[in-house]
Amino acid sequence: MRSRLAIWAFGVVLLLLVGGQNGGVFGSGNCGFPALFNFGDSNSDTGAASSAGGEKLLPFGVTIGKKSKRICDGRVIIDFLAEDLGLPYLNATVDSIGTSYKHGANFATGGCRIIPNNLYSSTLLPFNLDVQISQFLRFKSRSVALYKKLSNNSINPLLKSILPEPKVFSKALYTIDIGQNDIASASGYGPKPPAILDQFYNSVQRLLSNGAKFLWVHNTGPFGCLPWQRLAKCKQDGSPCAAADEHGCVKGDNNVAQQFNDELKDRVNKLRAKYPGSAITLVDVYSAKYSLFVNPNSQGFDEPFKYCCGAPGINCGARDLEIAGNYSQNYELAKLTGPVCKDPSKYIIWDGIHYTEAANRIVAKLIADGSHSDPPVPITQACHKR
Repeated sequence: MRSRLAIWAFGVVLLLLVGGQNGGVFGSGNCGFPALFNFGDSNSDTGAASSAGGEKLLPFGVTIGKKSKRICDGRVIIDFLAEDLGLPYLNATVDSIGTSYKHGANFATGGCRIIPNNLYSSTLLPFNLDVQISQFLRFKSRSVALYKKLSNNSINPLLKSILPEPKVFSKALYTIDIGQNDIASASGYGPKPPAILDQFYNSVQRLLSNGAKFLWVHNTGPFGCLPWQRLAKCKQDGSPCAAADEHGCVKGDNNVAQQFNDELKDRVNKLRAKYPGSAITLVDVYSAKYSLFVNPNSQGFDEPFKYCCGAPGINCGARDLEIAGNYSQNYELAKLTGPVCKDPSKYIIWDGIHYTEAANRIVAKLIADGSHSDPPVPITQACHKR
């Protein structure tokens, strides 16, 4: 009996030791992800919409003092998560000149959705989640082919500096943050959460069946807390809003977001059952973002439903100038199309829809430590199951 127990204990220890290495789904300790690949919409877009749909000029990026290619005053959540992982900020694959993808790439594109574009979509960019995954699979196959082609010769130093090695793809972390634009249509006349999440399930299966092992999936945020939703549902004369909850967010829209998140949890559980060799972390971004509106002043924010850039019915800054064909980077000129606040860090929302860098930083800190995750693992340990 003792010998059997000893053999069993040795086996458990060995399994934990093996699982502690990146590539396993047991154990603990930092995973040392060599790369990060992201899929999503404008909440994690780091340059795709700016390159494919028109460059984002100042005041976008005003907090960091330069054009950021993000639909924000500065950095977005995926930037801070990359910092936590010790990885460089992700470049968008459509923004390919002078960029490096050695440690990952970003396929997220502003305005895009899980469901393919149709008459309910306002974006001209056809990069829904399934298309983004197709782009990734093409990126992966071409990267592997280039390395294989040069395997008999010395690897071109330039190639090594801009493309991930083939072994990286099975060890990387894959992050997904998409659904807000689907919620916008679901709260009106578009497809409802069950159909949206069926498409999500089918798309993500393609990632898992092609070698992705470690997924970090964000649920969608409190759509009803976005100022532009309140503009549509609440009077602007200071009277109480019948559509709002006790914290001022539109209840009906948040109910749709919560239904989406319930459906997402169901699909993630089905993916876990079908791919037991993968570690899939579901992150409650909804709760993290909603907390900003519950206690805004304690976190340094002023009026939670005011936004920094633009005005009711007016888009934020330079985007309007860009549409008009004026590509001036003059900040004062950009302000002509909509007022810009003096201090974005006092605002939760940048332009009525997208969060400020200050809000993104807080949300990233809240979710990175695993306290909002299922299973409760920090992002640095997302290769492990609990």
